[in-house]
Amino acid sequence: MTDFRASLIRRRLLASLAAAALAAPLTAAVAAGPTLLNVSYDVSREFYKDYNAAFQRYWKQTAGEDITINQSHGGSSKQARSVADGLQADVLTMNQANDVDILHLRGNLIPADWAKRLPDNSAPTTSTSVILVRKGNPKGIKGWEDLARPGVSVVIPNPKVSGNGRYTYLAAWGSVIKTGGDAAKAKELVRRIFANVPVFDGGGRAATTTFAQRDIGDALATFESEVPLIIREFGDKFDVVYPSWSILAENPVTVVDKVVDKKGTRRQAEAYLKYLWSDEGQEIAAKHHLRPRSEKVLAKYASVFPKINFFTVDEVFGGWTRAQKEHFDDGGVYDQILSAAKR
Repeated sequence: MTDFRASLIRRRLLASLAAAALAAPLTAAVAAGPTLLNVSYDVSREFYKDYNAAFQRYWKQTAGEDITINQSHGGSSKQARSVADGLQADVLTMNQANDVDILHLRGNLIPADWAKRLPDNSAPTTSTSVILVRKGNPKGIKGWEDLARPGVSVVIPNPKVSGNGRYTYLAAWGSVIKTGGDAAKAKELVRRIFANVPVFDGGGRAATTTFAQRDIGDALATFESEVPLIIREFGDKFDVVYPSWSILAENPVTVVDKVVDKKGTRRQAEAYLKYLWSDEGQEIAAKHHLRPRSEKVLAKYASVFPKINFFTVDEVFGGWTRAQKEHFDDGGVYDQILSAAKR
């Protein structure tokens, strides 16, 4: 073999090896499939961890595609603002419609009628605000009005940044209206309750840590779905109190249109949300103590979800847009209450 021929063979071999090395990362990337980012509220971590695994199995079986799903959790309003400000979420899964509307109002990331795209105003599950107390309920707390008593310390996340805190505020206010009181009496009750809050955490999970781990407060206002998780993590040291009236907390979801169209993940993101209404999705929700929309699944778990008197944000407050503007925007009723308390 001549030196020229040997050199030519070596060059061809090296070129083949280089081509194979370049192709290998591309093949791995294709095999890995698309990645979705679900930006959600603070206390939905465990639910979506289980739901994501179920959807990945379903999607592999039906679409033949592996899919990676990442989660981001925090105070709901803070999370929504992060997406509005550029966080590349494929889907937003919140605990109030107001924190979804912001994606349309700030950046037109979704259409104004986003809630009409899926059943139940795009809310596959619901919950409600309840009160967690120390074992044996030493302060004798039975409802929202007891959180306003002198000497009672209650932990509530900050309503300015947390849907959990916002629902607690509205639940207490609405309970006065539903029992014959007027706006002045409702405002006074809420004022007295929030005067008893020793620390305002940024989200429901942080408030849980303050109450259950740091042992601050006589009561914790939180979502019904959070209670079993707290007991499982911190032990059977608490009792749950269901007020005579509480608010129906709806958990809306949406694809983030501008993101999924840019990334090419609309098909996967839409399927991910639609599967929340499947029997499996609803079962997983019920097991995580989120109230399913499916009447069949709800009936199966009837012993888990006590029947209580609910009212909605639309019914008492005229919808989330109005409630946000009147109560939680800068200068709203909540700010007025806090300002008066500092005088």
